[in-house]
Amino acid sequence: MPETKDLLAEVDSSLARFGKDWPGQMSAFAGLMEAIEKPGALDAKSKELIALAVAIAGHCSWCIAFHVRNALAHGATREEIMEASWQAVLMGGGPSLMYVQLVQKALDDLSARS
Repeated sequence: MPETKDLLAEVDSSLARFGKDWPGQMSAFAGLMEAIEKPGALDAKSKELIALAVAIAGHCSWCIAFHVRNALAHGATREEIMEASWQAVLMGGGPSLMYVQLVQKALDDLSARS
C-alpha cells in the first residue's frame, strides 16, 4: 500500500510540472478549482468531503490522499471523513470499499504528523 506522504509528494510534483509544461491549462484548471472550492451554499469542509467520496468512487489513490489532507485542514473529523467514505462505498460497491483502506491509512499517517 502506498505511503500517504509519497502520494502527496507525487501530487505536488505532478502539479508543479504540469504548471511548468502546460501553464495555460493549469491556470484554467486552477481558476476552475478556485471558483468551485470557495464557500457558497456548501462550506469548504463539506466540499472536501464530497471530493473525497468522489475520489474513492473514482479509485484515485492520489486524490484520496489529497482530499483527506484538505478535509483535515478544513476541520473535518475522522468520523466525518469515514462517514463520507462509507457514502462512496454505498454508491461504488466493493471496489470502492477496497479504497477506504487508503483513507484509513491517510488518516493514520496525517494524524501522526499533527
